[in-house]
Amino acid sequence: MSYIVYDKDCHFPIQNLPYGVFSTAENAQHRIGVAIGNKILDLSVVKDLFNGPIMSECNHVFSETTLNSFMALGKPAWQEARVTLTKLLSADEPTLRDNSTLRSQAFVDQDKATMHLPARIGDYTDFYSSRYHATNVGTMFRGKDNALQPNWRHLPVGYHGRASSVVISGTPLKRPCGQQKPEDSK
Repeated sequence: MSYIVYDKDCHFPIQNLPYGVFSTAENAQHRIGVAIGNKILDLSVVKDLFNGPIMSECNHVFSETTLNSFMALGKPAWQEARVTLTKLLSADEPTLRDNSTLRSQAFVDQDKATMHLPARIGDYTDFYSSRYHATNVGTMFRGKDNALQPNWRHLPVGYHGRASSVVISGTPLKRPCGQQKPEDSK
């Protein structure tokens, strides 16, 4: 249970603390935060409270503008950070709960925040992971009768993805529609 009040059907209870990157009208700097209820805990404000054996040496990652450095720390650091977050947000932990000054600096209302792409995406490989997906794509390239190659069931099919196609939800984008003649050439 947390001292942050939220509805029982809330997407972000203390058991689900997702990381993200946000800014506000008052502070345009991109910052790492964790959602709880309808709030975001600004980790750059509370980074010094991450004082376990791993995170005390690298809590500076919470002052960065993306999650890349934090993600690069690996599972032991992630687990330690999760334990610290759960403790800091627990109803019986006074560190933030009883410090109104720190609390007012550390928490932002989600509806006053703008969310940003949380990581720098350098490159990635995608896979045809479902038969339905592979059949649909195969139909586009090879036709309905030869849509699914025989080796698909035995060997995963991967392809190079475009990092530029990874965007934050709600970003308007123009989807390709194949090759078309320009209007002036018709």
